[in-house]
Amino acid sequence: MTQAQEAILLVGGKGTRLRPLTVNTPKPMVPAAGVPFLTHQLARARAAGVEHVVLATSYLAEVFEPYFGDGSSLGLHLEYVTEVEPLGTGGAIRNVASRLRSGPDDPVLIFNGDILTGLDIPALVGTHRSSGADVSLHLTRVEDPRAFGLVPTDATGRVTAFLEKPQTPEEIVTDQINAGAYVFRRSVIDRIPAGRPVSVERETFPELLSSGAHLQGMVDSTYWLDLGTPQAFVRGSADLVLGRAPSPAVPGRCGDRLVLPTATVAADAKLTGGTVVGEGAVVGEGARISGSTLLDGAVVEAGAVVTDSLVGAGARVGARTVLTDAVVGDGAVIGADNELRDGVRVWCDATLPAGAIRFSSDQ
Repeated sequence: MTQAQEAILLVGGKGTRLRPLTVNTPKPMVPAAGVPFLTHQLARARAAGVEHVVLATSYLAEVFEPYFGDGSSLGLHLEYVTEVEPLGTGGAIRNVASRLRSGPDDPVLIFNGDILTGLDIPALVGTHRSSGADVSLHLTRVEDPRAFGLVPTDATGRVTAFLEKPQTPEEIVTDQINAGAYVFRRSVIDRIPAGRPVSVERETFPELLSSGAHLQGMVDSTYWLDLGTPQAFVRGSADLVLGRAPSPAVPGRCGDRLVLPTATVAADAKLTGGTVVGEGAVVGEGARISGSTLLDGAVVEAGAVVTDSLVGAGARVGARTVLTDAVVGDGAVIGADNELRDGVRVWCDATLPAGAIRFSSDQ
């Protein structure tokens, strides 16, 4: 059997790198392709045979349960455990252990709440079972591994070391990195110290390795994206709409655009590149929007050009304004004829007068 019946989803992070997207909303609840990002992860887990998911929450914990409830709408049984003090990845896993129903040798899936991936989940569980591992890790290959923890493996796929972010060329011994999805033997979870912060990457895995435990790596280089920055989040949403990243939860057919039912889009507006227009949002005449996300109730006025950007809930972008690689917080108002580029972040409820910021002449 290549199924795991239970999963833990780590969704406690503050999403500080994503601010202002996460000022009012925890990172896993920020919409990607028209639904909270977490919906895609839950739907993929369900499709892989998972029945019971425990959500390890912390930051803005109170918003998860009202939205997802007991999980029955997704065909899942969901439970929620809220950390009072942040416990890190390992601590969060240990903190929810009492809610698991698996036997000591059963596989438990663990997902990070900010990774968008096409991982073949049954294949990871199958690798875990066939290798007899204590923990199995999804590994992916990246061109520049310096920003990640490296995980070299031997010819059989067994993990030989955990190397923190390498600094010199000599330290880059592999292009395999920890991709943030694991299968734990249930009994291994109980070995994590309870009641204190623990990093699974820096403490649990290296200690298991040095104690002789069997850690197995499975390289799966399908789609993989860490949604830690606003630019990555916008890209991930667009890739879901375009069908590059697989998810059973995209509300509509894959294609160049996803316009939710109550949105209003002018007939001559152009929406391309996986753009999402949220509920009640408005796109004015002649506007051009590419690879971008407009959250619920956002307004983009006539002639504006929005590229690879996110416009928050209820925010307004004035006529002829140009946004490139920008994030506009919930409720912000950008006047007409502004030009915002290069990763700029406009905070929630801020107001920019017309023509206030330019990167080029106004003529």
